[in-house]
Amino acid sequence: MFGLPQSTELNRQLPKKSIYSKFRLNTADRTKFDADIRKLTIVGEISPATINIAAGESVAVFYVVHVTLRNQGYDKKNIALLSKLIDQNMLFVLEYEGKARLAVFRTRLLQSEWLPVQELNIKLTGLNLDTVWENIIVQVGNVEIEQSRTLDEQLAVDEEREKLRRQIDRLERQARSEKQPRRKFELVQQIKILSNKLSIDHKAEERGQYEFK
Repeated sequence: MFGLPQSTELNRQLPKKSIYSKFRLNTADRTKFDADIRKLTIVGEISPATINIAAGESVAVFYVVHVTLRNQGYDKKNIALLSKLIDQNMLFVLEYEGKARLAVFRTRLLQSEWLPVQELNIKLTGLNLDTVWENIIVQVGNVEIEQSRTLDEQLAVDEEREKLRRQIDRLERQARSEKQPRRKFELVQQIKILSNKLSIDHKAEERGQYEFK
């Protein structure tokens, strides 16, 4: 399933009631969760017992969880909540009407693009489960680790860049709709400052000196 060796396959239902009980979700939160998620099934165990890959120092096993969605516009908070349900690393396969994407939580929720289910392929690459798991995260989040950064450092850098881009986009929308010349000018100046920061950051990283303050 999903390109994984048959030896790793499981078929273990994960009752939604266990989530409601563990996190003591109120009625409103239960309703939202149920509106997004139809069924949860643990479909894979990646460990030295199921595949010929050694355990790592940090990762001895991770699980693949198939999440059948009720709608494609689900709340990401509900998927992030699932990552806290079991004290293990989990890779989620989110499926809706013949399409699927991968999701994993590492400081934040990372997701791949939607693909037809039959084209979804989980790649297991690495000499031990530490590197396999890290490569899974890179694959899902389409992360490009630059210079000598660790994965977590790169994720933090990428998140800061995205925050800057969102700020710039928001200010540009405001500037386009602003009628007062003085306020429009102020917005344009803010945009220039943020754009310059983003540009400087990229130039600094090319020199290996990138750092968010």
